[in-house]
Amino acid sequence: LDTQQRILIEQRVTNDTRSPVIAYLLLVFLGGFGAHRFYLGKTGTAVAMLILWVLGWMTLILGVGLIMLAAVGIWAFVDLFLIPGIIRADQDDLRQRLGMPYFSIAIRSMPMPKAKPCH
Repeated sequence: LDTQQRILIEQRVTNDTRSPVIAYLLLVFLGGFGAHRFYLGKTGTAVAMLILWVLGWMTLILGVGLIMLAAVGIWAFVDLFLIPGIIRADQDDLRQRLGMPYFSIAIRSMPMPKAKPCH
């Protein structure tokens, strides 16, 4: 790929990247519902988190719900640290689909080649 194509791909990746700020806000305010996972495109685990949350509240009187709610709380706490990696993985996946055969770490550390002057 030439420099212009790399720049266009990086612009597309930047434009299509989900916002970590929005993901964290969803986690803080709607974390039990798995809203941040829906936003990040992790639908399967978001549904699982939502089911645990709802069943936890429905069975709280029986005492079983407390275990489910604790599991969702721990899961949400762990997600605090996973959100940047999920976003980075989505960026890398988009780069691969757009034809850039490098990982984001390699792109950040690799200097861009200088454009050749047109004559």
